[in-house]
Amino acid sequence: MFDTKIAIVLRNNLQSWQKLNVTAFLSTGIAGQCPEIIGEPYRDRAGNLYNAMSIQPMIVLSADEETMSTIHRRSLERDITASIFIEEMFSTGHDTANRAVFSEFAPEDAKVVGIALRADKKIVDKITKGAKMHS
Repeated sequence: MFDTKIAIVLRNNLQSWQKLNVTAFLSTGIAGQCPEIIGEPYRDRAGNLYNAMSIQPMIVLSADEETMSTIHRRSLERDITASIFIEEMFSTGHDTANRAVFSEFAPEDAKVVGIALRADKKIVDKITKGAKMHS
């Protein structure tokens, strides 16, 4: 049905609240980069209006630190724009602080705890190779 795939990969040693937080942030990055994935608003039988959501499913995977670094590297090598959440962003409280702390790291020393990407299915599968279905 879709030529593309959306994958969110979380580092496997995060606390539950961190997994949820990172997933929420990363999915907004995908929606911001690809607004065409947002469908029409929802309406219930009573006529109440609700927010539109993604028309495309998102897969959530998990990986260890080494695999996260590999996935990050592969996404850069293939020139895929990704959403990235690094460990140090847990200690900030707003977007400006997040971007400031993010800018202090390069790919080789970033402690990536989450990455989300949308690309051709085969490319996403190659980039995320080694990650497992999140459980």
